[in-house]
Amino acid sequence: MKKIINDPSTVVDEALRGIALAHPDLLKAQRDPAAIWRADAPVAGKVAIISGGGSGHEPMHGGFVGPGMLDAACPGAVFTSPTPDQVQAAAEQVNGGAGVLLIVKNYTGDVLNFETAAELIAMDDVDVRTVVIDDDVAVKDSLYTAGRRGVAGTLLLEKIVGAAAEQGADLDRCEALARKVVAGVRSLGLALTACTVPHVGQPSFELAEDEYELGIGIHGEPGRERRTMEPADELVRRLLEPVLEDLPFAAGDRVLLFTNSMGGTPLVELYLAHGIAEKLLAEKGIVVERRLVGPYVTSLEMQGMSVTLLKLDDELTELWDAPVRTAALRWGM
Repeated sequence: MKKIINDPSTVVDEALRGIALAHPDLLKAQRDPAAIWRADAPVAGKVAIISGGGSGHEPMHGGFVGPGMLDAACPGAVFTSPTPDQVQAAAEQVNGGAGVLLIVKNYTGDVLNFETAAELIAMDDVDVRTVVIDDDVAVKDSLYTAGRRGVAGTLLLEKIVGAAAEQGADLDRCEALARKVVAGVRSLGLALTACTVPHVGQPSFELAEDEYELGIGIHGEPGRERRTMEPADELVRRLLEPVLEDLPFAAGDRVLLFTNSMGGTPLVELYLAHGIAEKLLAEKGIVVERRLVGPYVTSLEMQGMSVTLLKLDDELTELWDAPVRTAALRWGM
């Protein structure tokens, strides 16, 4: 295992210190219990949007903390849910008196710990709601969850709901928007290589040189099918078709296309794949109105990619376009 680390047990702690030092104008952080929050928090009268999950998916979630997106993020150990006290601590830092919305990826540990955290937060007479995202079409159940996994669609959810909260939407509207995004977003990913979790020290699964794994999760879980390597045109088709069939998406639909690197795929390959995806969607009469390309929801150093489609309407498009200023995503301000 070759990684730029000191000790596997201190990776998250040291990274948390680093992100706060790198973005002092945007972020504040504490390491026990670990939490990251926007530097101007709490914002009086604003719904606080909080998310989190295991580390190793950077820039999600800490890189999405700031005006127009998340108020706080809770980083667990690598590929491990944050604890309830982390979420509670984050809520204490960012609660502006208008309630708290927790955005949770559908993994068993995350769901259970955020549920406990919501109970703790509510004990302080705070109105707290929870929305679970489960956009992965790969498998119904996995090693980490009951039901579908929450994956790259989480970024789109955090951006859209974060924009609404920044504009002054109340907790009811933020929750309704979140559920609308969850209902209209689907994702699927593939891996060319596995990743290595620092405290494990070996790849999470084995792939031959001529194989790839279709339908992987963001924690290094194996997918729905192992196949012999194929050209990019075929790889992208195998990602898009299950996504399109699941909602389903149809000719005339307006969509946001998110082409995401799992961490180790270079942008030259990712842009190539994005171009193929746009071509395939155009052939089906699906209108790509917004795009995002890059390594935003990663799985450490895994080589691979995912595609996410969100069905758009005027409301969601306006909120996606709204200004955002975070370490990893920013426009309009």
